[in-house]
Amino acid sequence: MAKETKLNGCARYAWFLLGYNILVILWGVFLRSSKSGDGCGQHWITCNGETIPSAPQLKTVIEFSHRIMSALDGVLVLILLIFAFVVWRKLRTPGAKYSLYAAILSLFFVATEGAIGAGLVLTGNTAETLTFARPFWMAGHLVNTFILLACLTLAAWFAGGGGRLSLKLSGTVKGVLVLGIFGILLVGVTGSIAALCTMLFPSGTLSEGLASDFSSTSNVLLRIRPAHPFIAVLSAVYLVFASGWLKRESGNDAGVSRWSGILSIVLLCQLAFGAATLLTLAPIVMQIGHLLLADAVWVSFVMLAANLLASRNVVDQETVGTSLP
Repeated sequence: MAKETKLNGCARYAWFLLGYNILVILWGVFLRSSKSGDGCGQHWITCNGETIPSAPQLKTVIEFSHRIMSALDGVLVLILLIFAFVVWRKLRTPGAKYSLYAAILSLFFVATEGAIGAGLVLTGNTAETLTFARPFWMAGHLVNTFILLACLTLAAWFAGGGGRLSLKLSGTVKGVLVLGIFGILLVGVTGSIAALCTMLFPSGTLSEGLASDFSSTSNVLLRIRPAHPFIAVLSAVYLVFASGWLKRESGNDAGVSRWSGILSIVLLCQLAFGAATLLTLAPIVMQIGHLLLADAVWVSFVMLAANLLASRNVVDQETVGTSLP
């Protein structure tokens, strides 16, 4: 009983940390959408050359507070690593070991997250600045963020008693999972480009925005923007059907069934919210909600995949066990 309590304590902290990281991400959306990314100028680690900005403007407060939140995030992830190491030393269970591995990866990716953020500031790819490299910086930032969230999710799942993951899957199952990951990341990357366009090239009406999207004289990013809702709808439809198929493949495993249902519900909510965001010309509050649901889709998919791989591992072990003489 004592072991279970300690393991669950680590899990609770990891889930809290996942929530905190999502909060940092959402504040980053507000930072970008409010055009406050240059609040500290092209200075990092300092803010406008000062350790603590004096007489700051509002955008400086927004940017500096995001930096404080990000720095605190690094400390909190380091605490997770120490927590997971202590639990592993005491319990020596597979769940504790893999939770430790996930915590190590989380610390690595929170460091790369900070490095990418610093790169954006130092290269001046903030606020209303548009360079050839900025979309690539944003795509890298988005992918790194999603990997970090996946590592934190797995750290929590393993610490909470998640089983060992098996990769002994059929080629079809592997393909379905890989295509799901690719689809979610592609939606995220195109979404980051669409959000950048909305900030840099605001439209007064929906028809005006659509006209600029399909105009041959518009910036190339604007002409790419329509790809986001198209890819998002296709990916959502695919993920809904894929999650149901994976549930059946797992033999209706309880964990897989639960997260298959959660993923489908969140996807439908995201489609509706995305349509509302488009129709309302993407005000900041809608952009924040849209990304919150995107994070929820990703975490739900990671949990679905983890439960599926763990259930396949159980099946594999049972098969091996029954085949022994």
